[in-house]
Amino acid sequence: MGVRTGKQYIDGLRDGREVWLRGERAKDVTQHLGLSRGAQTLAGFLDRQHDEKYRDIVTYVESGGERCATSFLIPKSKEDIKRRGRAFTEWAKWSNGMFGRTPDYKNASVMAFAAARGYLDDSARPFTQNIVNFYNDVRRGDKVLTHSLVNPNFSFDAAQRGEFSPEVALQAVKETDAGVIVRGARLLATLGPHADEIEVFPASIVRTGDGGHEFAIAFALPVATRGLRLICRDSFDEGKSHFDAPLSSRFEEMDAVVIFDDVLVPWERMFIYRDPVRCNQAFVGTNALVHMMHQVACGKLAKTEFLVGLMCAMARATGKDKDPAVKVLIAEAMWTAESIRAFIFSAEEQAHEDQWGNFIPLRRPLDAQRNMYPRIYPRLIELVQILGSSSLMATPCEVDFTGAISDDIAQYFQVENLKSRDRVALYRLAQDVAVSGFGARQTLYERFFFGPPQVVTAAFYDLYDKDGAMARVEELLKS
Repeated sequence: MGVRTGKQYIDGLRDGREVWLRGERAKDVTQHLGLSRGAQTLAGFLDRQHDEKYRDIVTYVESGGERCATSFLIPKSKEDIKRRGRAFTEWAKWSNGMFGRTPDYKNASVMAFAAARGYLDDSARPFTQNIVNFYNDVRRGDKVLTHSLVNPNFSFDAAQRGEFSPEVALQAVKETDAGVIVRGARLLATLGPHADEIEVFPASIVRTGDGGHEFAIAFALPVATRGLRLICRDSFDEGKSHFDAPLSSRFEEMDAVVIFDDVLVPWERMFIYRDPVRCNQAFVGTNALVHMMHQVACGKLAKTEFLVGLMCAMARATGKDKDPAVKVLIAEAMWTAESIRAFIFSAEEQAHEDQWGNFIPLRRPLDAQRNMYPRIYPRLIELVQILGSSSLMATPCEVDFTGAISDDIAQYFQVENLKSRDRVALYRLAQDVAVSGFGARQTLYERFFFGPPQVVTAAFYDLYDKDGAMARVEELLKS
């Protein structure tokens, strides 16, 4: 089939999936008040794949003639890496980075697993063909994927030892001729209610000694699989107009806990089974982590550029853009954008062939970016709050411009360079970025996107070429 239209995607969501929100089952996620507009936004993105303006950036034509998303392209050269980067960036610009879990993120990992299919060859059960078939299925069907990586913690100490509680954690409980029965919960499926398939891989370290192998599994299933339930957080889309809630009315990508209630995973959908070592190294061993970091970095660049534009617009509206102190504040955001741009440039320019005969971006610059952004994003939001100050609260609703007090709104909410309506629209956008529940969720999302910051940073330290740096110190001391 190749790339889908938005209508095809929406029609595919009406499959009887079990999604729970606000104490009730959502009969149709495409019609539910808290979910429908997120689905419509994603449908609009899929339609853009057919638009001549974007088509040759975000899609490619495979050898068989089908047009597929560029994020599925297995890179065989540096130019292929750059081509993928342009597609990632284009996708991110459509939401200015505020719809973080666009399909190209998971496409990058599925591509990497299929391209490194030999990683699964030494498994007790050869699942290599399964991942290749799954890649072809989601690529040619243009499926939207979510994923779930983390077992809920029943005991923090046990989790640190790689042990998980059978009371809550996802585990294999029975083998049958048809497949494996799994039971338990997983955190946290962003975009879960809006996805076609869920990919279940382990990000937590699984104990490699005796016991615990029932937790060492990786597979994929349709979201509508019998026995699979999604329990959503409350929605940030409260039905407000695009004027009143410019981001949350468009880009609500729901997060959900996934419950597997004795779900059958067919053998042909299993990728890793009772293999802790392979589970623990899956993302690194296939280089999926590097390809995912590439997509993420492009998204963070688009998001930071948008925040720079927002801050500049706020400063210009009131004439504060002439104040050196304000320029210094906004320059912080500009430095961040240019730093991310440099990380991406460095990673793409130093792309190289990996152990599987494919090309990957250089890991270190992308790793630096993924360590930096969780720390810098809260500061970017703080800058918006500082620049906006109390004006982030002086934000009447759209209806006020046509109501009984419309004359007051028109007179008293204007500023030096903007009429009242344009000024309020700008500051309602800033409010949705930096003050609203949607904005707070974005900050939390960025803090923990790749996991606990201390774990991610410690891994960066461990991988860094410390010996080369220390050798220069030793050379000086010996001279």
